[in-house]
Amino acid sequence: MTHGTRSGGPLTEVPARSGRHAVVVGGGLAGITAALALADAGVRVTLLEGRPRLGGLAFSFRRGDLTVDNGQHVYLRCCTAYRWFLDRIGGTALAPLQDRLDVPVVDVARPEGRRLGRLRRDALPVPLHLGRSLAAYPHLSLADRARVGRAALALKGLDPADPALDAQDFGSWLAAHGQSARAVEALWDLVGVATLNAVADETSLGLAAMVFRTGLLSDPGAADIGWARVPLGDLHDRLARKALDSAGVRTELRTRVTAVSSDGDGGWSVRVPGETLRADAVVLAVPQREAHGLLPAGALDAPERLLRIGTAPILNVHVVYDRKVLARPFLAALGTPVQWVFDRTEASGLTDGQYLALSQSAAQDEIDEPVAALRARYLPELRRLLPRTRDAAVLDFFVTRERAATFAPAPGVGRFRPGARTKAPGLYLAGAWTATGWPATMESAVRSGVGAAGAALGALGRSRDRLPGFFEEAA
Repeated sequence: MTHGTRSGGPLTEVPARSGRHAVVVGGGLAGITAALALADAGVRVTLLEGRPRLGGLAFSFRRGDLTVDNGQHVYLRCCTAYRWFLDRIGGTALAPLQDRLDVPVVDVARPEGRRLGRLRRDALPVPLHLGRSLAAYPHLSLADRARVGRAALALKGLDPADPALDAQDFGSWLAAHGQSARAVEALWDLVGVATLNAVADETSLGLAAMVFRTGLLSDPGAADIGWARVPLGDLHDRLARKALDSAGVRTELRTRVTAVSSDGDGGWSVRVPGETLRADAVVLAVPQREAHGLLPAGALDAPERLLRIGTAPILNVHVVYDRKVLARPFLAALGTPVQWVFDRTEASGLTDGQYLALSQSAAQDEIDEPVAALRARYLPELRRLLPRTRDAAVLDFFVTRERAATFAPAPGVGRFRPGARTKAPGLYLAGAWTATGWPATMESAVRSGVGAAGAALGALGRSRDRLPGFFEEAA
């Protein structure tokens, strides 16, 4: 059998008993990671993906001469799993990190007019690394700045793994710790909405504590921001396919799995249209609803809990101007519906003008609005936020919508997130929505893939010595 990527067509039967064979269902980051980790340990792997590409919800597409990401994705220096993934596929240089955290924050609603502030770190130990930045942050009053510092220290003392924290909402905790509505808007939600995809009142305290403790209160450089300087498809599809091929993984695109069942002989049958593959282990690396539909009876004690993991949308607004209107790589905004603005000009292949992408998280109220209504709302807001747009012509305006971009990090969600292991020997779960301890991020997806692979390797009698250092025994 030859390895490599195929797209549709008949599948040649892989006899599981001629050597350990695993099937990974789903070609997002979780599935790619699981397949690589299994193959690196010497397991024969088949990766099945229903779409014509890899990358899951972090992908690119063509629009005329532009290469467009479906949404802006960033990661932090503390995201050790995603950084391992980039290194494993040879993409680290294409998605570099900032030398030091530096986030421009523009407020357009102040009585004295538009004002710029910054959130950046100094080369000092935690928590002093952010002290000077917060002390000079113009979007908070002096009293709010002092109260923010005290709340941050209290947050540092929480244990994100405590189930009691998962049942509480972050907004109530902030209010109980003296945080004003302005502090929530200008700091806590500024960071939290972008990383958790929910406002503080609708976010699990456990997940919020994990994000802020890990990103801002663990290591001075933990929150330094990285992002792809090339289209996401170059990383999560092109380079990922190359890495999978090199590892000997057989990748089948446009191949949707319709059923997964035990074959009665300690192995598994994976059904695709017209054919069946047999395997010693199966990793379901698909969204929670799809996983629920594929799980055989008895695989989980309460499979309906997967359906109780809600989803949250992200809206992305794309605007192409005839000239440069933003001098920075990105900025965050206050006093406007605009949340974060990124310059995607070079990555998209645009040679004249400037292409901006607005990333709008927690977009429940806008996700289904028509393009004309979004255009009427956001172009004037960009004129308020970026003065140079007032003399610029709009060459293109379009939106991308991910209605189920992430799982909803609502209070109590933790009790519904399953671990990698199921009750069915040889069947494992992966995905950002599983119990990784992280919110729905690329980091969580990669961690879940490694966790599922580690659990499978143990059952297959294969060494886990080649798993990355962040691997923890799967639940």
